[in-house]
Amino acid sequence: MTANSTAAGEGRHGDRLRYLLTLSRPRFWLYLAGPVLVGVAYAADSVGDAFAPAAVLLFAYFLLPANVFLYGINDIYDREIDAANPKKSEREARYRGQRIVPVVVTVCALLGLAILPLVPSAAWPWLAVFLVLGAAYSAPPVRFKTTPVLDSVSNGLYIAPGAAAYAAVAGSQPPTLAVLGGWLWAMGMHTFSAIPDIEPDRETGIRTTATVLGERRTYAYCGACWLASAAAFGALDYRLGALMLVYPGLVAVIVTSSVAVDRAYWWFPAINTVVGAALTMGGLWRVLYG
Repeated sequence: MTANSTAAGEGRHGDRLRYLLTLSRPRFWLYLAGPVLVGVAYAADSVGDAFAPAAVLLFAYFLLPANVFLYGINDIYDREIDAANPKKSEREARYRGQRIVPVVVTVCALLGLAILPLVPSAAWPWLAVFLVLGAAYSAPPVRFKTTPVLDSVSNGLYIAPGAAAYAAVAGSQPPTLAVLGGWLWAMGMHTFSAIPDIEPDRETGIRTTATVLGERRTYAYCGACWLASAAAFGALDYRLGALMLVYPGLVAVIVTSSVAVDRAYWWFPAINTVVGAALTMGGLWRVLYG
């Protein structure tokens, strides 16, 4: 083997790794890993609980492998749709039939099953929810993403990592109101993110909650989901409810201003990070100071 062929091989491997990293949507990593931190913060009774092996393992899985699984299977089955979608720019990877992608997606799904014996059984239902809905959202025959309302409801999968982490650390299931509030938040977040896709989806014959409602009514739907989410969290603790009001507030700002939704869409990773950090710090404050 020559030096040139070795360098070429290393270059191909490097290109594949860079592609897979882009496919995993690094700017959205905390959408799955962040809820793990929140779940751990509210389940922990001591600082040591926050670093329990199960908590660390779940964070590691939902930081990268789970994102490769979730977005990879989405890209595989959206190949033709993405070709006509302007949002699929240099910010996101575009699947073009690379054979490595289905292989890596399968491996990442199997990793989710492999950690089951390593975490308490209370977390198993939530890992199942994530894997089943993560696949069913994009893959046929179910393909929830093309069924209005179910596309939104199925995105409650994003709170499954937090619920799994809470159950693993606390040994019991998270409060029902917290699950409900998180699920409603995820529904609103998913449907808001679909607004920039309304025209491309309509052109390719894809039906979603957003394409059925149209832009203005989709804003109302997202605002209603987020108001209900804030109410559910507020029933647990008024401070949680007040924090979650930032989301319907943002909808009101976007609707009444000249900000394009395509631009506002890219604000949310930062907004969600700040809100998630505030939730996590609130939980840890309880652990440290009672």
